[in-house]
Amino acid sequence: MSNIVFIATSIDGYIADKDGGIDWLHSIPNPEGADMGFVAHFERIDALVMGRNTLDMVLSLDIEWPYSKPVFVLSNSMTSIPKDYEDKVFLVKGPLKDILKDLKGRGYENLYIDGGITIQNFLKEDLIDEMVITTIPVLLGGGSPLFGELIGPLNFKHVKTQRYADAIVQNFFVRDRM
Repeated sequence: MSNIVFIATSIDGYIADKDGGIDWLHSIPNPEGADMGFVAHFERIDALVMGRNTLDMVLSLDIEWPYSKPVFVLSNSMTSIPKDYEDKVFLVKGPLKDILKDLKGRGYENLYIDGGITIQNFLKEDLIDEMVITTIPVLLGGGSPLFGELIGPLNFKHVKTQRYADAIVQNFFVRDRM
């Protein structure tokens, strides 16, 4: 089982601005419409795990539902799935290790872990195996940070770097569990 982060940050490490906005993600022109590795990433995964805030953000976008794979939403307060998403989104709660054991038992081996708090909680429990971090060349000066406090250091090995649109840098890391 692999738990994989695929996310974009500002140079100063924020995934949303001070108002919770993500418009800055599109501040660099992408005339060729490059997917920046997302399609290849999505082909590798079996399902997504995200928090309620991330689900709310996705639902607030003026787009069709973007995921063709099951989305498991971590929430202790949400009691039902929004109408029209009952066959796409599933609520899960409890200790992360128990949730992962259950998902693995259902055949979900490679999970896309998304959302700031969710990623931070997975990292706190050393449950992230790979990270693909795309850096957008903008300083936000505050907002929602990608990383939070940890009990101790987690070592990752840098695997490769990819550059897009002569401005965007994507780094690939795997957990080094020596």
